[in-house]
Amino acid sequence: MTALEEQLVALGAVFAAASLADRIARTGQVPEAPVACLIGSLLVRNPGNTLEVYGGDTLNLKDGFKALASALERNPASLQREPLRYALAMLGLERQLNARNDLLEIMGSRLDQIEQQVQHFGVAHENVIAACGGLYQDTISTFRQRIQVHGDMRFLQQPANAAKIRALLLAGIRAARLWHQLGGRRWQLLFSRRKLLNALYPLIRN
Repeated sequence: MTALEEQLVALGAVFAAASLADRIARTGQVPEAPVACLIGSLLVRNPGNTLEVYGGDTLNLKDGFKALASALERNPASLQREPLRYALAMLGLERQLNARNDLLEIMGSRLDQIEQQVQHFGVAHENVIAACGGLYQDTISTFRQRIQVHGDMRFLQQPANAAKIRALLLAGIRAARLWHQLGGRRWQLLFSRRKLLNALYPLIRN
């Protein structure tokens, strides 16, 4: 993969997390495979390449790529407004997290514990999702800027859905961190839209 494609995989994962969180908030339903892929990405510490973080292929990031494309195309008819809002908020929160070594240390030690849970229960088990959601609450939710997720209160008030949304937002912030480490910058979303789209369309089609 080119450097730009690797950036798009990470940025696509940010938008995938945003898109899945939005679907849970609106419908209460979401496929297990992409959720498991994103939660699993929290536990990949030393990948050989970016794709390894997400299971070796882009299959579970397709919805994220589509949401990213809709944001870059700026077509009001296809724009996914809430996922875009969540994704931009995650990019901002990642920058705040990067300045907080204390929280990064907490995350590292808690993720070690969650990894042991995964070995026992599996990555998509409700205990693992609850632990990831709790980690988000104890770290990211302490920032003044918070992500307000909008949707149907019948679904948002269910503890399992709330935990899943928080776990996905945590995975999205991890993806934002990866995107930054790979050289991704927010100005690209404004000034390099055509270049990003030209590299993104083949990833959507593959």
